[in-house]
Amino acid sequence: MGIKTGAEHIASLQDGRTVYLDGAVVDDVTASGAYRRAVASVGRLYDFVADPANAELMTYDPGDGSRANRIWQLPRSHGELVERRKALEAWNEQHLGYMGRSPDHVASCISGMYMGRDRFRQYDPARADALADYYAYARDNDVYLSYVIINPQADRSRPAGEQADPFLTAGVVDADAEGLTIRGAKMLGTGAVMANEMLVTCIQPLQPGEDRYAVSFVAPMNTPGLKVLSRKSYEAAAPSVFDNPLASRFDENDAVLYFDDAKIGWERVFVDRDVAMTLAQFHETPAHVYQNYQAQIRLSVKMRFLAGLARRMAETNGIVGIPQVREMLGQIAAEAKLVQALVAAMEANGREWFGYFVPDRHTLYTAQVLTQQLYGLFVSRLRELAGGGMIMLPSSEADYGNAEMSGLIARTQQSPAASSDERVKLFKLAWDAVGSEFGSRHEQYEMFYAGATFVTKAHSFRTFDWDEATALVDTVLASYPHPSD
Repeated sequence: MGIKTGAEHIASLQDGRTVYLDGAVVDDVTASGAYRRAVASVGRLYDFVADPANAELMTYDPGDGSRANRIWQLPRSHGELVERRKALEAWNEQHLGYMGRSPDHVASCISGMYMGRDRFRQYDPARADALADYYAYARDNDVYLSYVIINPQADRSRPAGEQADPFLTAGVVDADAEGLTIRGAKMLGTGAVMANEMLVTCIQPLQPGEDRYAVSFVAPMNTPGLKVLSRKSYEAAAPSVFDNPLASRFDENDAVLYFDDAKIGWERVFVDRDVAMTLAQFHETPAHVYQNYQAQIRLSVKMRFLAGLARRMAETNGIVGIPQVREMLGQIAAEAKLVQALVAAMEANGREWFGYFVPDRHTLYTAQVLTQQLYGLFVSRLRELAGGGMIMLPSSEADYGNAEMSGLIARTQQSPAASSDERVKLFKLAWDAVGSEFGSRHEQYEMFYAGATFVTKAHSFRTFDWDEATALVDTVLASYPHPSD
């Protein structure tokens, strides 16, 4: 077992995977102008873990005296959960929370399933063994996993089994002694182009009779028959890091994955055509809590970055002393801290679960409900603070190559607290964070990555301690008589 380096991860992506973009197959995602900087950013994540100076923070002993990436750690106490969270915070700071499917997300999901492997054993001992073996393999090789767990939208008034094409949604075509043959599509393959493998399953409720879609398996990205249909690359449209410092380096991309009769060996199948177990793998194990706990850690880093950006914009514009601006900054600060506090509350209210320590489920769903509503408002406040400053910027870094234009920029981009160059650099960053196509995608992502709002509110309803709350009402009602008594 060893800690993977960035160079090793980048080399692992040169595996013959089939990625389609702009009407052609991408020969090498590590060299393509559509992905290479984002791939390099992921490489830097692994180098951060491999740096001996970060060994105590970013790695742990899995029990055999070796070291493994903390994203695979299975905390057995509150203290170990906090240790792991500190590692995830440090990792997410490397991309400012803008990579929603960085390797720690689905590693958290697989780890949560592994914690609940007894539930898999109740279902099928062979599938439980496959899961346990895969967890060890992924941990020991520090596999970058992403996932596709949503069905194509198509006719959303009909379930998967009632679509015009029975194999629009990825499902089982055949099963034999070697494994399953899969045909159809899944989404949203966020990070697929730079991941090693893909967890494929369904988090949406399936109906009786839709067993063919009720599977859970892991596929290497170069699996024969697996085709990646990439969305537009924001990185390709952002060749200058100066002009688009986020989009040029952290566009993790999203994709539709199509399985064209792809063969999946039994050693990588965790659920085989079972509707109940497909749901149970998330909600009767710590998987759903653990993966979304990671998402809230990531979001807390992102909100902290955006709060800092708001403060710097106010300082640069010389308005930080205005009472109304300080009021707005106070609101921004409170909301950023709210997410951080909810993460701490998940830990503080966590509980032992069959030998593992798991964050509190309802506090997590509280965070999801509130942050879905919060992020758009948070971004709007940054827009209000910036005013026209994010729009009236030099067209590109090429303007600085023209002496006359450079002089005019210096005269028109002024600040009481920064040079003209510093002002332009800051507001280019702000625009990329909240105003560019990349920024707009992130606003949409933060609204829906956890599911539609009715989904997260249903989780909150389902997991709240209603008995405790209504007992207070009953106690008060019992403390005084009705007039008819």
